[in-house]
Amino acid sequence: MCFYNQKRFSCGDWSWTNFAHRCNYEYRTGETCGMKLVNMTENDSSKCRLCEKIETKFRRRSAEVDRLERWKREGANLVASIDRSHKLIMDLDKEIFVLQRERETRRNTLVR
Repeated sequence: MCFYNQKRFSCGDWSWTNFAHRCNYEYRTGETCGMKLVNMTENDSSKCRLCEKIETKFRRRSAEVDRLERWKREGANLVASIDRSHKLIMDLDKEIFVLQRERETRRNTLVR
């Protein structure tokens, strides 16, 4: 059981930061036992990497939906572009779903 500092983001996610100190159970020089315990938690006002990625994908999806609605409203005859836009929106929805699932899995891990 070796102690590490932890960073907690504003979104509730966390990450390990630097090594704090070694436990007494590891006798090999320079080695850690492999079990991580929290030494100190640092609160960070920023969002985690996953939340930033999800927000970026939502912004891109919103821009694509706006573009698609404008093309439909203007009666554009860009059928290939409209089809590509539909596919891009569906792809973004899938990517957002995967990232949200990854975020929930990470939040539900043992260490808090």
